[in-house]
Amino acid sequence: MNTNPERIGVGVIGASPLSPGWANVAHLPAILALPDYELRAVSTSRPESAKAAAEAFGVPAFDNHQDLIAHPGVDLVVITVKVPHHHLLISAALDAGKMVFSEWPLGNGLDEAIDLAARAKAAGVKTAIGLQARFSPVVRHARTLIEEGYIGEVLGTTLVGSGIAWGGVTDRTHAYWFDAKNGATTLSVPTLHALEAINYVLGDFASVAATSAVRRPTVTLAEDGSTLPVTAHDQIAISGILKSGVIASIFYRGGVSRGNNLRWEINGTKGDLVITAALGNLQIADLKLEGGAGDEEGVSPIPLPGFYDSEPGGVSGEIGANVLRSYAHFAKDLRNGTNTMPDFEYGVRRHRLLAAIEEASRSGVTQAVE
Repeated sequence: MNTNPERIGVGVIGASPLSPGWANVAHLPAILALPDYELRAVSTSRPESAKAAAEAFGVPAFDNHQDLIAHPGVDLVVITVKVPHHHLLISAALDAGKMVFSEWPLGNGLDEAIDLAARAKAAGVKTAIGLQARFSPVVRHARTLIEEGYIGEVLGTTLVGSGIAWGGVTDRTHAYWFDAKNGATTLSVPTLHALEAINYVLGDFASVAATSAVRRPTVTLAEDGSTLPVTAHDQIAISGILKSGVIASIFYRGGVSRGNNLRWEINGTKGDLVITAALGNLQIADLKLEGGAGDEEGVSPIPLPGFYDSEPGGVSGEIGANVLRSYAHFAKDLRNGTNTMPDFEYGVRRHRLLAAIEEASRSGVTQAVE
């Protein structure tokens, strides 16, 4: 394979064409679409899937992460595997002096995230964490409208969403989501991604209170109808105060609703913004923006400025579009020395928020957010 030394050489861990996952849906299309990057290696967990990956992607493929990390053409290691494997794989890449782009959550809990951020700092390499909601044109434009005073002073915000997963039925591939010990739960994934959007638009939390519970104590496996116990909470209610004084209320449920799967309102002294989607996972949803201000009695669609059309990803609401935008921002950061893409240190901040919510729910005591 010919390589271009001016491009960022990428190695993706967790890209099997035999069992396609998030790497196949979002990361590989983004890497292949952007001229800043070149796919140079992939790794899977089995020899047969590695062979299939080599044939499918036309690059060296390995059945272990060590060989991918050691590949001289790989500058950036992308981690798209289950959360319990993040610490081992990311640590190995950082120890080898490679840049790392990890999917969210960064670690399986706050302690792992802190350790990985410290390792990245010691290694002196650029990192990226997959908190991509901020790159949605709708989220970005909502922030701009608020900064420009469209709704006046922000009073409060409410967001209700569905996690899509964590319903009553799953398959064996995704059963690990239902065990809280694995770190991929309704709270840590769809809820945190939604909170990230709130924080990007309105600022960070000062304190949070929370209540959560397992309301479906078992999940049915689609393959054979057997059931597994559920320990990951599937109903989550969060209230908090942002550092700006804005009051926030967030409710997430596992599964889907026959009603609205995502509705986010931002209310101000002069107007209101409403963001909705058919999909409850805000970071990958096709968002619709509406607003009303002044003498308007309701809300109506707000068009996005034309300059978004010329940016990578355009105004696409496709499921992987914000991942593509994330890669574009990371490449720009590398060229210009900027820091627009969330890194591991930023990821620790979001893990601290997650830990505060978990403790508030467990203890019943409002928690300050570091």
